[in-house]
Amino acid sequence: MPHLSFQYSANVEQWVDLHQFCRVLRDAAVATNVFPLAGIRVRGVRCNHCEIADGSMEMGFIDISVRLRGGRELEVRKQATQSIFEAAESFLAPVLDRRPLALSLEMRDIDPNLSPKVSSIRRFLGEAGNHDP
Repeated sequence: MPHLSFQYSANVEQWVDLHQFCRVLRDAAVATNVFPLAGIRVRGVRCNHCEIADGSMEMGFIDISVRLRGGRELEVRKQATQSIFEAAESFLAPVLDRRPLALSLEMRDIDPNLSPKVSSIRRFLGEAGNHDP
């Protein structure tokens, strides 16, 4: 883990290279040295229907959710949250300067007792993906 998901207003597609945004989030998660490479997932979900602030069609949002398996210390989670948010904010700075865009991030723990998993990804990554910090 973690799973980084973001919801975004449909108009954001006109302003942001979302494929590159996914890469920025993934790279930021890797750079924390907190998460195993094989567990990182990034995905974006377009919200076709939303109302933001005054209802103007010019308003946009990106809301990032980071879900991770429980057990990491609060300070480690805070540092990872800040690092990922700073990477997102930096990437989006040109848009934030020109457009009304709300950016938010929330990190949540997943109870490992209630979250079964299976994955063959590590077998296909080689040594780089086989560590579990």
